[in-house]
Amino acid sequence: MKRRTLLSAAGLSATATSLAACGSGTPGQSKDDADAAGDRTQIEFWHRTFTPFENEWYADIVKQYNDAQDTYFVTDVEVPADAWEQRVKSAQAAGTMPDVYTDPSTMDEGARLGQFLALDDLLDAEQLDDLTDQAKELVTVDGKVYGYPLLLEPQSALFWNKEMFEEAGLDPEKPPTSWDELYETCEKLLPALPDGTFALTTAGDQDTFAWATVGQQYQVSGHFPITDDWSEADTDDPKYEELLGFYKTLREKGYIPKQPLGPYVEAKAYGEKKCAMMTSGSWAFSEIASDYEELLDSTGIAPFPTSDGDLSDSVATLGNFKWVIDAKTEQPEAAADFVSWCLAGDVENLVPFFVGTQFTKAPARPSVADAVQAAPEADDAPWSAVVSEDIAPASISNPSYPWDILLAMGKALEKGMNGEDPAAALKAAGTEIQKVIDREELAGKAPQD
Repeated sequence: MKRRTLLSAAGLSATATSLAACGSGTPGQSKDDADAAGDRTQIEFWHRTFTPFENEWYADIVKQYNDAQDTYFVTDVEVPADAWEQRVKSAQAAGTMPDVYTDPSTMDEGARLGQFLALDDLLDAEQLDDLTDQAKELVTVDGKVYGYPLLLEPQSALFWNKEMFEEAGLDPEKPPTSWDELYETCEKLLPALPDGTFALTTAGDQDTFAWATVGQQYQVSGHFPITDDWSEADTDDPKYEELLGFYKTLREKGYIPKQPLGPYVEAKAYGEKKCAMMTSGSWAFSEIASDYEELLDSTGIAPFPTSDGDLSDSVATLGNFKWVIDAKTEQPEAAADFVSWCLAGDVENLVPFFVGTQFTKAPARPSVADAVQAAPEADDAPWSAVVSEDIAPASISNPSYPWDILLAMGKALEKGMNGEDPAAALKAAGTEIQKVIDREELAGKAPQD
């Protein structure tokens, strides 16, 4: 869930052709790769198109691995981001998934369906232990580890333009921490902003609300909109009504636009100074640094305000990208060696990734986090500590219940923002959620970890 640089139409066509033959093994590799592989055991690795730097890092880490040993050879396949879901579905249906691939989802469903290979007997225990508690939680199902995280990425943070704060008479180093402070900040900003400029941008549609506000839902109420045993909907809560009222107030007061200025995952509106504050994931700083460098020194980042100003519980959920081994791979040892070397081995393999992505993501290993903070470039990235120390540790993991439950709450939030009675919107959400529970027979299937 971040800004993607997609391939051209010609590139998409060429990639589609090359991927048609891809699967476990290497039928889609180039002649150069085949020559380089020689008689080594070959496996295939898929990752989606990310930012240009990330794509280069993926290609380079595969090359480094291939050059570092002469037992295994990995073919790197970059899949266009907008084609990823369909590629994976088609490959799963045909039984041609790659040996190793990136995965941002929760592990529960894939583990239960037998899509991932457990890593407990394939990686050293020390490597599995060298993960933060949050990272371990993301990849553990029923006591077994089914993936190795590359990064943790808070999906909600507050960005603000310090120069605009100063022009409005606000302390440029003091962002709001509570809803009331946010309202007050917006009130002071509006008279000082040019026409057509808003105080804040946030999520603004049901699909974005569905995933971007999960942390807020939990922070304000202390629970998810489904009971702990997944047997009943749990949306009948006055605290949820307050959350819907929060977005209604932002809209009615004109603090946020009636229509989103752009996708939640992009920083373009903020970069073009169409808003003084922005809510987005931590990745937005990477876009600001690359596309709006003139704003880098005047941009602050902090946890998004909570209902009561207590920032010890963040409103952010943790996005993540982990590497998983396909359960049907014919080369589990080779796949595990690749994952081990790239993600669980020498920290210097990973430091360039976090430096190159502008310190906007939190490492999954404490040893890597220490090395990243020690990098000389960290001195010029004061936001790094905010992301890795203030926001990520207080964030919660994405819930593993079905998307339709997330979407039901997203619809309720959009309705509330648009002025519908919060209690009625939440009642409708509860009805939808109960249908999902009954249809999917979710009762009793909640993760026990």
